[in-house]
Amino acid sequence: MSVPQTAMHGASPVVLASPAVPAQAVVLTAEALAFLADLHRRFDARRRELLAARRARQVRLDAGELPDFLPETKTVRDGDWKVAPIPAVLQDRRVEITGPVDRKMIINALNSGAKVFMADFEDSTAPTFANLLDGQLNLRDAVAGGIEYTSPEGKHYAVKADPAVLMVRPRGWHLPERHVEVDGEPMSGSLFDFGLFAFHNAKVLHAADRGPYFYLPKMESHREAALWNAVMEHAEDALGLPRGAMKVTVLIETLPAVFEMDEILHALRSRITGLNCGRWDYIFSYIKTLRAQRDRVLPERGQVAMTVPFLKSYSELLIRTCHRRGAFAMGGMAAQIPIGHDPAANEAALAKVRADKLREVKAGHDGTWVAHPALVAVAREVFDEHMPTPNQLHVMRKDVVADRDTLLAPSAGTITRAGFAANVEICLRYLAAWIDGQGCVPIHHLMEDAATAEISRAQLWQWLHQPGVRFDDGSAIGFDAFAADLAQARERLGATAMPGQSRVGEAADLLDELTRADALADFLTLTAYGRLP
Repeated sequence: MSVPQTAMHGASPVVLASPAVPAQAVVLTAEALAFLADLHRRFDARRRELLAARRARQVRLDAGELPDFLPETKTVRDGDWKVAPIPAVLQDRRVEITGPVDRKMIINALNSGAKVFMADFEDSTAPTFANLLDGQLNLRDAVAGGIEYTSPEGKHYAVKADPAVLMVRPRGWHLPERHVEVDGEPMSGSLFDFGLFAFHNAKVLHAADRGPYFYLPKMESHREAALWNAVMEHAEDALGLPRGAMKVTVLIETLPAVFEMDEILHALRSRITGLNCGRWDYIFSYIKTLRAQRDRVLPERGQVAMTVPFLKSYSELLIRTCHRRGAFAMGGMAAQIPIGHDPAANEAALAKVRADKLREVKAGHDGTWVAHPALVAVAREVFDEHMPTPNQLHVMRKDVVADRDTLLAPSAGTITRAGFAANVEICLRYLAAWIDGQGCVPIHHLMEDAATAEISRAQLWQWLHQPGVRFDDGSAIGFDAFAADLAQARERLGATAMPGQSRVGEAADLLDELTRADALADFLTLTAYGRLP
């Protein structure tokens, strides 16, 4: 049971609606809570307005409207302007590694040889209060240069010389932080994650010319980017930093955002360093945004590669837009992980990574993402060979023409029974692990996080709720098939040693509820949040 702990900050209390966790006394000081409360009171109302605007737009989309470029911001798209100069330490970002904020992961990622480590409070971290506060403490230790870890087996980990540059990804605007209430309302997860990291580390990083740097996720409009800019300007003032000291990279991982890339860059022009192709969330967003469009149902996940027209156009338009404005165009995630017990399968997986990175570097991307330290060298080798310069800002891609129809183009392909069953299994495995407190899970030699699991979850819903969707053998896709696959997966995984094994039954009930619901839930993490320990 939660034990509310109340501290007075201003006219009303800040309530910690959670049992105390070990890192709390160090991380949630009275001064830090006052800083968080100030952010909430200044910016949360606007955040809620923007989330309401998202919902209103989705109603219009469900009624047949299609996303498009905004006529009212045409002057921004047509204007001749550039973003502010990018710091020297970020001029070469050819390989970036991402991962959760546990202590061992942070050390290994900083030591991985990647140029940047994105410490992730979002898709790869299940937001238990302990996970969040431990992560903040771990990052504070890393920034201070004192992070170490000794495993239960006695292996010691410490950061080596010349570590990767640290960036932090807070949660998206849609996610709450229920463990901290200000004036009777839960905080925004975004403001909580950003605010705590900035409060404890911004001055130290700025003094060392190493930040603070952030990755900003899940935005759907330039107005949401403008809110982030206002938050950071206020934080800079409050912490005694010059305006523009906080630098950001924005993930373009929602379908609406691809039509506002110029506007997002412009809203953050004093601090933005680039845009990133958040490909997995982008596929999920395509399904979610166009869920009512029968002619835009996607085939099974394995057939939706970056070479299909709507994804190819998205990535190439991102390159053209960024380079025109002097910002970096970062490539997407390689989700593969090493397969140590099967050399042939491992080499096949690495070949897929090389091909993906070769496509990115030849298209003009300035860098790419990997999910595992063992893939850093693989990706770096490709970029070193084909990008001898620190970046490719000189590659302007004036040949790229990506209009609305190209960006929304349907994707050909099929849905096999095996692909359908795989989506059920992936969702069930990930949900069980997530509600047990683990946000990043290896499944079938891929590192699954919330973004990849969301594709499987949204596809199941769409295939079952859109009339006339069929398997490749011509038979109709129906709830009988879903029920049978879910029952089989539930029985098998309940007897399998895996993350979240004890919660497979609960996860199966939740997946059944999400899939049968009349409306597609916006995010599985929102629905599952109340089940976290």
